Amino acid sequence: REGADFEGTVKEIRERLVSRPLVLQIPVGLGPPHFPNPFRGLIDLVTMKLHTFNKEADGREIVESEIPDELADDAGIWRDELLESLYDFSNELMELTLEGAKPSVELLRKVIRQAVVAQQVQPIFCGSALDRIGVQPVLDGVGWYLPSPADRPPVQGTLPGRKDKTEKRKTSPDEPFCGLVFKVLPSKHGDFVWLRVYSGQLTPNSRVLNPGKDKRENVSQLWQIHSTKREEQIEGVSAGDIVGIIGPRESITGDTLCDPKSPILLESIEFPETVISMAIEPDNSAERKKLAEVLEMLRRQDPTFRARENEETGQTLISGMGELHLEVITHRLLRDFNLKVRIHTPRVSYKETVAHAADVTGECHRQHAGQSLFARVRIRMEPFDGGATPVLVSMAPGVSLPEHYLAAVLDTLKEQAAGGGSLGCPLLKVKITVLGAEMHEIDSSEIAFRYAAADAFNKSLTAAGIVLLEPIMKVEIVTPEEHLGDFIADLQQRRGVITHTTNRGKSTVIEAQAPLANLFGYSSAMRSLSQGRASCSMEPCAYGPAPAQVLESFM
Repeated sequence: REGADFEGTVKEIRERLVSRPLVLQIPVGLGPPHFPNPFRGLIDLVTMKLHTFNKEADGREIVESEIPDELADDAGIWRDELLESLYDFSNELMELTLEGAKPSVELLRKVIRQAVVAQQVQPIFCGSALDRIGVQPVLDGVGWYLPSPADRPPVQGTLPGRKDKTEKRKTSPDEPFCGLVFKVLPSKHGDFVWLRVYSGQLTPNSRVLNPGKDKRENVSQLWQIHSTKREEQIEGVSAGDIVGIIGPRESITGDTLCDPKSPILLESIEFPETVISMAIEPDNSAERKKLAEVLEMLRRQDPTFRARENEETGQTLISGMGELHLEVITHRLLRDFNLKVRIHTPRVSYKETVAHAADVTGECHRQHAGQSLFARVRIRMEPFDGGATPVLVSMAPGVSLPEHYLAAVLDTLKEQAAGGGSLGCPLLKVKITVLGAEMHEIDSSEIAFRYAAADAFNKSLTAAGIVLLEPIMKVEIVTPEEHLGDFIADLQQRRGVITHTTNRGKSTVIEAQAPLANLFGYSSAMRSLSQGRASCSMEPCAYGPAPAQVLESFM
């Protein structure tokens, strides 16, 4: 491409990724065909040969020749750099070089493979798929240098229901079968499941176990896969194979499938929490059911995608890993599935609590259907950190009241609390205690005590004071050190509080807490602040008091 810089790219890989690139090929020329010295081939530093690709044969034919004199010096410099990097992994190679002998291609490939399998270096190839240059050498490199399943240690898992009991499976067809689902292509006629087989063998019309869900699954067909296409049905696979299977109904990405007689639960794929959400709404009721089916299909296909209905706001919220992720999802809904939907920014789910304790008395002294009603209920409403219980309704010891009247009071208080506070937001961290009650032998009834309890609840909300709570998110940002100051300033503008910073290589990790209302669109701002080099994750942390201007907007 125009502006291509091979050496600059290798330098960025080394510095930005804090890695050890091992250059195995260098390009001949740089830039598109209309440039004076365009990219037209590559030099293999292992064989020290020039490779050019026949355009008339769409790059299928590789012409191997000697390196021209004008390129020999550059190739020699890169070759010496390659050998110096490999000396750390082979004394034999170092001794040959010191003796002035030329190492064989087989020895070089053996040493490179050892270093790659040990995860000490990252082999670098170059090419252009658009111009069909360098495709075959990359595939050859996979066979020469990357580890086969036999080069890796046995896969480890646990016994289902017993995380303390470790199980191992060797990469062998003689071991009991186990595999991991790593992709699902949903379909109305049956999901197409991609499976990586770690041990044993699998044949069509088999019965396997999903130990994570404790369900049996049928494997009716096995397909050889090429990209997203099914090539042909096959009669069996064994350890190390990747296969597409049809039949499982409950299995999703990250699930284990194994032999029911020898269960093992492999380590599941951990997906990060979604960091951005938006609301989606069908145009009419006819589209609602179709939307629900499509969102469920997308959720099975993409584990980083979430779709749920917010019970508090009534909106359907879709969540993903960033704005681009959600943009792709919404385009698919509109273009691929022809859904008629509207996209909105989601509303923040605020909650209410009380500022201080208040003791109030609720009364009922009225006529109802020609009958006098009388009841008094005294309650205390106070702030309370109840953990998972948002509102705790209890009775103080010593309250003397018939059981059916007391039950009516407690039920009414719970119903009122479920309906939210004075601003219409759900209550959180509130404790309501019934302190006492008064009754009349003739005029008291369950209805009277319900009226009195509701009156006491409303009075106590006013007397205890309103505190609006907003959701606070825990934010973790990984940024290059040179952009640290920009992120700190931006978080402070968003009412964020930085709790911790640590160094991770040449990057800095910022841990902070910030209100959700100020984090919408943060992924775009983050890219802008860091030139696209930072990343972040968010998760709910707590609820904290909202500022006065937010409270005023509810009044």
